[in-house]
Amino acid sequence: MELQAGCATHGLRAPAELTMLGKTLLNLDQVARALDPGLDVNATIRKDASALMTRRMRKSATSGGMFSAMLEAKEFAERLPGRVNRVLDSLAASELKMKVELIDEGAVMDGLQKVANRITLGLILAALIVGAAMIMRVETSFRLFGYPGLAMILFLIAGTGGLWLAFDIVRHDKTSKRRS
Repeated sequence: MELQAGCATHGLRAPAELTMLGKTLLNLDQVARALDPGLDVNATIRKDASALMTRRMRKSATSGGMFSAMLEAKEFAERLPGRVNRVLDSLAASELKMKVELIDEGAVMDGLQKVANRITLGLILAALIVGAAMIMRVETSFRLFGYPGLAMILFLIAGTGGLWLAFDIVRHDKTSKRRS
């Protein structure tokens, strides 16, 4: 937990595996306390950790593993001057290029704004339809198509708005496909 807090303090993001390891150790601590309440898990781990690490190091430090590591280091050292020369030559000739991929925040914000506007318009149209449905039972002298006039006006506005929204979505999606 302290390691995670330290990473967060310095703006670092710890790998997910570290979090899973911490969770596993906490679960192990709970299980050990349930099995033997007098057991100090931390002291046991500290005591046995060095012996476990020593065993692992001896196992990995075989002569074959050592020779393989030495050969890789030798190969790296042999190729390093050539690589450095290529980088310096490219730098001197102004040919050094870096590829950086950035997210276009403006395009993302424009897209989110369009989505928010469509949702808002959809909610307004839904409110018009619900309002018209509620007014439909009110008897008035003003009638359109045999129904209360105000309710029909709200339905017509909602229908027109819905058609316009559908047309705008279809038109916009087609222009977006052409651009990409």
